[in-house]
Amino acid sequence: MTDSTRTFAVREDVERRLAKRYRSELRFRSAGLAAIGIAVMILCILIGSIASEGIPAFSANQLVLPVTLERDRVDPEGDGSEASLRRGSYNRVLQDALRAEFPGVTARNDVRNLFRLYTPLNATRLMDTVLRDPSLVGTTHVFTMPLADDLDLYLKGRLVEDRTLPVSGHLTATADGDDLVLHSTVADFATLASEIQLSLGAEARTLEMRAEQVLVAAGEVPDEDVARLQAEADRHAANAVALRELALASDGFLPLTGDMPSVIIETGGQALRLTQLATDGSSARATAVLGDGEMAGTDTWTLYVIDTPEARRRVSDQLIIWTRSLVERDLIKTGFNTYLFSNADSREPELAGVKGALYGSILTMIITMFLSVPIGVFTAVYLEEYAPKNRFTDFIEVNINNLAAVPSIVFGLLGLAVFINAFGLPRSAPLVGGLVLSLMTLPTVIIATRAALKAVPPSIRQAALGIGASKTQAVFHHVLPLAAPGILTGSIIGLAQALGETAPLLMIGMVAFIADAPSLGLAGFTEPATVMPVQIFLWSDGAERAFEARTAAAILILLALMIGFNAVAIYLRRRFERRW
Repeated sequence: MTDSTRTFAVREDVERRLAKRYRSELRFRSAGLAAIGIAVMILCILIGSIASEGIPAFSANQLVLPVTLERDRVDPEGDGSEASLRRGSYNRVLQDALRAEFPGVTARNDVRNLFRLYTPLNATRLMDTVLRDPSLVGTTHVFTMPLADDLDLYLKGRLVEDRTLPVSGHLTATADGDDLVLHSTVADFATLASEIQLSLGAEARTLEMRAEQVLVAAGEVPDEDVARLQAEADRHAANAVALRELALASDGFLPLTGDMPSVIIETGGQALRLTQLATDGSSARATAVLGDGEMAGTDTWTLYVIDTPEARRRVSDQLIIWTRSLVERDLIKTGFNTYLFSNADSREPELAGVKGALYGSILTMIITMFLSVPIGVFTAVYLEEYAPKNRFTDFIEVNINNLAAVPSIVFGLLGLAVFINAFGLPRSAPLVGGLVLSLMTLPTVIIATRAALKAVPPSIRQAALGIGASKTQAVFHHVLPLAAPGILTGSIIGLAQALGETAPLLMIGMVAFIADAPSLGLAGFTEPATVMPVQIFLWSDGAERAFEARTAAAILILLALMIGFNAVAIYLRRRFERRW
């Protein structure tokens, strides 16, 4: 082989290896970009799902009522004193104001149902308004209060499935006893009647299939269970037969029961709920829910259908009709939910807020910051700059690293045993929560501070000592300022982690229901309080559906606080960062 051939072969081998290395590097970069893309996508999905659930909680539908504050009702003693104003019948004032908007509601059950439009706790808010301004006594005051949580969800489209069907005929009504018989010149009810018949037939087929499955299962169980399964199959079969009879409508009318969609006709401030529907779609029978029950012929009417049956929802047709009427009369306003930030926790979702948890988090983090950061920084300075390297300091370092990996609930058990049981400190107080979180944060601050001190070049220390500075002067005048970005970053990240902790605080009683926010003063450190993560935990376990949106909203607020902490850490690192 000649030299030129050998050189060509070597060059070809080198180029082949280079190409292989470039392909390997490209695959590695592609894998890295793919991993980042997947992580960003998962993060976007997570935040998007939380935001879609929580954003509705930042708005509220409020009932705006003119209330007459009669002197004999709100000031029974007549002297205008605070004690007399506190004994006023404010709930009765609200009830009278609401009944004035619906004078046709007179039956006792209907009146009781009407008062479900709001929570009685608003009476306390009205009393506080009068106490702040006693001159309102004897006047008519426009009072704003949140709508009941279920109706608020209804107006946000998150409670029922509903729709409005197009109509084109002329609607007339004739009285038939307590009911009204409705006729349309066009078969406007035909589509709806067909849908209901198909739905009844489908449900009947489902029950028949279920009965067959139960009969099959009956052949594979012990004899003592056969009778029970046979009875269950007979019950499903009987229900299927009943549904098919309803769908056939032998008298030409489909009965609209509570297990079927609710059909409501609205026209001219009146609302009628259909009780029967003709199969040919030309007529229907209805009862008046809103209005006097008399209706002239009209071309302007709305056919409103609630597909979620009344038996499967928490709000009745009456409440929905009254709510829609209030919206039509502009007595319900939609705006920013100030209650979410101005109120503490409440059993009523529409009045529940994060104020108490937010104040508790602030007080707890103040204690944590003023204990963990100074102690952690000075401990790290001593271990890194002054402590001799021997078995004792090695033992301390190993235990600090181990404490950083201890589950957080262990610190909660420690706080329960030491601070509460041994020292007798109050349960559910920011003071105890701050002490527990300080113990948990200390290892993180110490490790971050030691890493920042190690990152300062030894030449800085040597130069300071070389010009006559003492050891302490070299550390505090030269090393610490240069290590400040890393120390601040580590400390803030440790505090942000403590802000999101839940388990240790559950052990010291901060899971309690706190209806009043603690004061932002010295007394607030020993008052009962909760924190944002625990508030999220409590709301996630709430029975009311409206707490789901409140939970997601509180998570968004907590995420905003965490992002703020990390943004401060990034800013401080870049502000004080030095390059060597």
